[in-house]
Amino acid sequence: METTVTNTGTEGKTWGGGNQPLKASYGKMMMWFFILSDALTFSGFLAAYGFSRFKFIDSWPIADEVFNHFPFLHGVDAPMYYVALMTFILIFSSVTMVLAVDAGHQMKQKKVILYMFLTIIGGAIFVGSQAWEWKNFIKGEYGAVETKGGQILQFVDKDGHRVALHDIAVVDNHKERLQHESKLGVWYDKEGTLPAYTVDEIRAGFSKRSDLLIRTQILTEKGEKTILSREESLRRLNTDAVGIVEGANLVHNEYGTPLFANFFFFITGFHGFHVLSGVVINIIIFFNVILGTYERRKNYEMVEKVGLYWHFVDLVWVFVFTFFYLV
Repeated sequence: METTVTNTGTEGKTWGGGNQPLKASYGKMMMWFFILSDALTFSGFLAAYGFSRFKFIDSWPIADEVFNHFPFLHGVDAPMYYVALMTFILIFSSVTMVLAVDAGHQMKQKKVILYMFLTIIGGAIFVGSQAWEWKNFIKGEYGAVETKGGQILQFVDKDGHRVALHDIAVVDNHKERLQHESKLGVWYDKEGTLPAYTVDEIRAGFSKRSDLLIRTQILTEKGEKTILSREESLRRLNTDAVGIVEGANLVHNEYGTPLFANFFFFITGFHGFHVLSGVVINIIIFFNVILGTYERRKNYEMVEKVGLYWHFVDLVWVFVFTFFYLV
């Protein structure tokens, strides 16, 4: 009995296995698969951020007012300057990584060492800068008052400049402040760190300074926060204020809705973890280059693979930077 073989015309045109699919090595293919899956993860996070911001578009914090610090320049209003510097450093590190990969293709070990060292330094500076940015965001600068409905009331002078709580409060040194303990509460929740001032101390100081006003987190048509009249400010403070907010965390946020802080910590923290991981991997590859590992292999493909990851991390930051700081 003879077996009939039908020719389809596609013989020799499909990949039949091996270690060179699409003319890429197995390692490169796996790195591209990882980058694709990670890109989808970041896309989901940023899409969720976009939907949430659209929902609270009339009360979302203004980035220029939140990220306006610069190292060693205390009290100087520098909106987005340091974030822009961080972004430049990270992008420049991507350039040095390109030069390292190119030097690897030319089998120039000393140049690979130099450019990878610059890449590592740039990544370390970025991670350190992001930690510094987190510290300022968590600590806060001015403080605010929270209302019964969770709204944030900030203090400004008649020129619209922010005024810190320590410039307002009239401290009552004779009144003892007790921290709430879990055994005393209905829901057995322990109170966190006591704020520096009480609502009553802020009320007392605010009533004595006629030059102060309150602005809410609600934005006007011009994209600026609504500033209340003196009478309305006194009324809101006396009837609605229930707590003091200093800085930002996952529950309270002196800059506006806590949802902004939640997304900031999660997305920038997730990206920061990627950068930190990239720095660690780069250091490992860097020492391998010094030891001549890739010279003996006659190729620097490992440098190229870690370079793909580094460029992806830089590209993701461009989107994070755009979503959080620019839009």
